[in-house]
Amino acid sequence: MKPRAVAALPPWAKAAVVVVVVVALVATGLRLMNRLDGFFGTETHDRSGPALLKSVRDMSRYDAASGNFQVVVDLEKDTKYLPDAIRGTRTLYIGAGTVDAYVDLGKVDPGDVRVNKDRTSATLRLPHAQLGKPALDTDRSYAVSKQRGLLDRLGDLFSDNPNDERAVRKLAARHIGDAAKDSGLTGRAEGNTTDMLEGLLHSLGFEKVRVSYGT
Repeated sequence: MKPRAVAALPPWAKAAVVVVVVVALVATGLRLMNRLDGFFGTETHDRSGPALLKSVRDMSRYDAASGNFQVVVDLEKDTKYLPDAIRGTRTLYIGAGTVDAYVDLGKVDPGDVRVNKDRTSATLRLPHAQLGKPALDTDRSYAVSKQRGLLDRLGDLFSDNPNDERAVRKLAARHIGDAAKDSGLTGRAEGNTTDMLEGLLHSLGFEKVRVSYGT
């Protein structure tokens, strides 16, 4: 009996085999480099230059409240007509950060502050409290899992920043900012500002202090 002829592989299958072989060789090389680093040891040298002062500006706002937030970001990027195993990423990220609420005292006009002749009563009108930009805490923020397709893994090998997380960090900061808007943080900031000003003016001899907010 004659042996059956083996069917020729289509071009796309040959290309897939080549890609798999290349990935296996690269992975083996990386493992070997890691072992060599452990054998010879590595050293870290900080050759950074001195920090330069670029600008200075005066601050006139009173930071009256600060909120701590945490969000779980599930960011997935797909490519049309390609399965996720070939091209696609999915990152599960824990983002932790703070948002400050402040009252801008620099916007208070002379007409917004009224004091009686005996300096026993004061009325102040301040602008409403505002929210600052979300500040992501990198020490408390981390990626729980990362799933990447084959092509994405290959791209990371030739990337200057293979673990780039800017997109997921930006999304985490946006979600934290949205949460701060619904947290009542500005109301708390206005209450704290009122308490601060009342205590300050009472210590200066004012008996009646009224603080209001508005444009």
